[in-house]
This record gives sequence, C-alpha cells and structure tokens, in this order.
Amino acid sequence: MRSNNDMRSSSSTLSAAPSLTMSKPSLNNSKASLTHSRQSITESNKEPGPPTREEKIAEFLDKAKFYTSLCLGTTAILSVFAFLFLIPFVVDPAISTIVADYDPVPVTCVVTDHVYSEGRRNCTWSSCREGCTTEAIRCHQLLVNYTKIAYHEWQKQPRDLDNVEWDVMDTKFLVNTEGCGYPPRVNCTEFAKKYGYSHVGKPFPCYFSRAYPEMVVARYSWDDNLKHLILSLIIPNVLFAVSIGVLSYWYCPCCDKACHKSPRVYAEKYPTKENKGSWNIEYSQDYISKI
Repeated sequence: MRSNNDMRSSSSTLSAAPSLTMSKPSLNNSKASLTHSRQSITESNKEPGPPTREEKIAEFLDKAKFYTSLCLGTTAILSVFAFLFLIPFVVDPAISTIVADYDPVPVTCVVTDHVYSEGRRNCTWSSCREGCTTEAIRCHQLLVNYTKIAYHEWQKQPRDLDNVEWDVMDTKFLVNTEGCGYPPRVNCTEFAKKYGYSHVGKPFPCYFSRAYPEMVVARYSWDDNLKHLILSLIIPNVLFAVSIGVLSYWYCPCCDKACHKSPRVYAEKYPTKENKGSWNIEYSQDYISKI
C-alpha cells in the first residue's frame, strides 16, 4: 500500500511541475506589460519640448489662412452691398445718359425763366434736387431756349438774342440726366446762382439729347460717364468673384478634387506594355506552380 501511495504522490508532483513551469511566461508577460505601462506613463508625464521650426511655420500659416478667410468673406459681403448701392446711383444714371445720346459738343443756351418753389404740389419737377431717393420739397425750375450753334462759335461771333432762331424753346433745364445728385458734386444752391437769378438771358454752354431733343443738361462727359459705369460694374463683381473663388478652393472639397485632378489617374488603371508583359510572366509562373 505504501508503494502505491508513494507512486501516487510522485505522479501528483510530476503533474504539478508542468503547471508551475507554464505560469512563468505569463508572469514574464505581465512584468513586461507593467514595465511598458510605466514607460508610457513616464513619457506622458514628460514636459513637451519647444516647437520646431516646421511647427511654427504651420501654426503661422493656419492663422494667416483664418484671418485671410475672414477678410475675404467680409469683402464678398461688402461687394454685394456696394453693387446694390451703385445700381440706382451710378449704373442707372450712366445707362440713361448713354441712351439719351447727348451731343458731345456744347451748344448755346439761354435761361428764359427761373422759378423757386416750395411744397410737393409746386415741385412736380425740379432742375436740381439734392438726393435722388427723396421727394422734392424745395425746387429750382429753369426753362431754356437752345440753338444748335456751337458755343465756341457763338463766342467768336455773338448774335442778337432777338434775331436768333431757337431750335427748342422753353424746355426743362436739368443739372444732369436724372436732375438730382449728392453734394459736393451736385449743389443746387450753386447751380441756381450760376444759371438763374441775375444770369437769366445770358448765353452759356449746354448739352442737348439727340434721342430726346427736349432734354437739356448742364453737365456731360462721355469719358467720365463710361469710366464710372465700367468701374461700378467691374470692381464689386471682381472682388466678389475672387473672394468666393479663393474660399471655395480652400474649403470646398469638390473644388479641391477638381483642381487637383490628374489625367494619370485614368491612365494608371490600364497597364503599360512593359507592365503587361511582366504581369503575364508572373501569372504564368503562378499557374505552373499551382499545377
């Protein structure tokens, strides 16, 4: 019986030995994981070093892009409002002036009547009005006669006003095509002093419309009118287009893909002759090895 017990105890010790030997790798793995976690903790607790030159440049570029985007967005919004503001004050009068087709050579005019009125009923029209969006409460109404004799010829050879054959008589005289404007370009008090009051009956240069002969204005310049029209159309629209284009290129993924699209993407789908030959050789070798 003792021998059997001794054999059982020896077998139990033998069976326990492998379990002890199998637990050593797990202990080693746990020790390695602990050391790795300690190293990671110590590395995370370390203070970050000073930023490199590349990091500083990248940070500067990010800030520059942010502020530039802010300026471009503001410019786009202001361009829209500026264009809407210029339509009634610059674009519309300039187009009306072009349609009127004024004679660029000033002719001779004479003011025949000057009336200063107050009140909306009395100011149904005005030769000069400060402000094109408000109704005229005070107005200067000037009527003129004009002849198509050029003013520089009149100065060389003055005529008797009673013997002149006027082309149009007692027609409305306006400071410009719209008959209105804003200081300092349009000053109705100075306009009335220059052409009305004591200057009634004195010849002066004026411009008549070839499309509407009864329309006579005091100021006209084809070059200035065309320049103002072009600038008012181009500047706001160009600023808006450039701002939106840059912002779309930076922040729109579709635009970015379209701009960076390369024709090689489609060409790389199909192998070239050299790659096709090498691919056939590799495919045949694999096929033979499988057989």
